[in-house]
Amino acid sequence: MTDAAGRAEPSGVWATAVGVARVRAMETAREQPLFRDPLALAFATAGGRGPETPPPPYADEAARRRRLAVAFSIVIRTKFLDDLLDRAVASGVRQVVLLGAGMDSRAFRMDWPAGTRLFEVDTAEPLGFKASVLRQERAVPRCERITVPVDLREDWPGALAAAGHDPAQPTVWIAEGLLIYLPEDAVQSLLERVGALSAAGSRMGLTLGPRGVVERFRGDAAPGSAASMWVSEMPEDPVGWLDGLGWEAETFTLRERAEAYGRPVLTPPQQDEGAGGLVSAVRAAR
Repeated sequence: MTDAAGRAEPSGVWATAVGVARVRAMETAREQPLFRDPLALAFATAGGRGPETPPPPYADEAARRRRLAVAFSIVIRTKFLDDLLDRAVASGVRQVVLLGAGMDSRAFRMDWPAGTRLFEVDTAEPLGFKASVLRQERAVPRCERITVPVDLREDWPGALAAAGHDPAQPTVWIAEGLLIYLPEDAVQSLLERVGALSAAGSRMGLTLGPRGVVERFRGDAAPGSAASMWVSEMPEDPVGWLDGLGWEAETFTLRERAEAYGRPVLTPPQQDEGAGGLVSAVRAAR
């Protein structure tokens, strides 16, 4: 289906990217936001999730709290990965790859050093929808932005290479809000491929579903909602797991980062908060 402007209407997993844009637009409108995303409102509105559109009704108070928790996590993870990208380019990295880019607008809203190339990897439908909004907004990227329309279940490394990615040079990889939708074997395969394309000094930022989150959120999730499509969580030892893949990793919980950003979580910790759902990793020398 298409909307009045001829754009493909969001559906499936990539439709959740429009909901993420709505959250980022709401954060941008705050008096003291953790980040500013000027394009988020346009993406959300074009996808039918603008501020005038009421969210689906809550099933109960617990469902309301869970939805607020998801929105809060989007804000904190966005800030976390913005900071990771700033550190990566400050260290000299000039290749950025966004896996499952969705409505990410970092190419347009962040300050990039000269020579930065940013690859957005996603399927053709969301990239096409995004392109139409960007044209409408007359958005101009602040780096060399290259879209790579390919399904991550297919030969995305080949498509990335054809688009100009150089595996001999360090890359910073971002998988934000992506891995939780993939089965564990697909997550493993994806990160093995990422490792094969990462020179020493490459960096990686991941978001992982904390252990227990799928069971807690999927039970009464509305059909088509983000939580209804979650399938995987982090391993018991994410640092050890990534070490086995050639990465030196640090993990952080949302609670830890929220407190560091001046947005402390006031509710008691959940039992599954012992491991971090936010990951920063550096590729070890091989």
